[in-house]
Amino acid sequence: MNIFRLTGDLSHLAAIIILLLKIWKTRSCAGISGKSQILFALVFTTRYLDLLTSFISLYNTTMKIIYIGCSYATVYLIYMKFKATYDGNHDTFRVEFLVVPVGGLAFLVNHDFSPLEILWTFSIYLESVAILPQLFMISKTGEAETITTHYLFFLGLYRALYLINWIWRFYFEGFFDMIAIVAGVVQTILYCDFFYLYVTKVLKGKKLSLPA
Repeated sequence: MNIFRLTGDLSHLAAIIILLLKIWKTRSCAGISGKSQILFALVFTTRYLDLLTSFISLYNTTMKIIYIGCSYATVYLIYMKFKATYDGNHDTFRVEFLVVPVGGLAFLVNHDFSPLEILWTFSIYLESVAILPQLFMISKTGEAETITTHYLFFLGLYRALYLINWIWRFYFEGFFDMIAIVAGVVQTILYCDFFYLYVTKVLKGKKLSLPA
């Protein structure tokens, strides 16, 4: 494992922990898109089904279990424990417009036409657009809490570091995965505008807002 994948994993974990702590400490999920969190839970569930069929390493297994557990814990906090604080009026992105096309694409473009491989491919494609309901929600409300922007920053950083990881692996290991790379590029592009606003506003102590 190279340093870029490790730091990418740690950034991903940091994003998840930041979000969970934000919800738990404030006893509120205001400003958080439940739909994005459901999509991420679906991403991890379909991606890590190999937990039932193979063992790669203790690190690999532990991280997969943490991602799955935390994603469902987040969904539980939003839709059950702190449901009264969930802003469903602004979380209105039509996720079927993401899930259905992504599902179709996973059937058509994959490495191997087998159930586990199709589900893995589906998870890669879906992760690249799973943040859209959250960004859409911010655009509707016009602003985001600082802690929410930190969550989004680390989530975007994770994907950017993974892109560098793929480049590293291509040059030093001869490994190339077009599906993962293209999906990673798409996901990183979606964060570009947010990264700019994060650096120019949030890091200067200002509140982040997106054009409605």
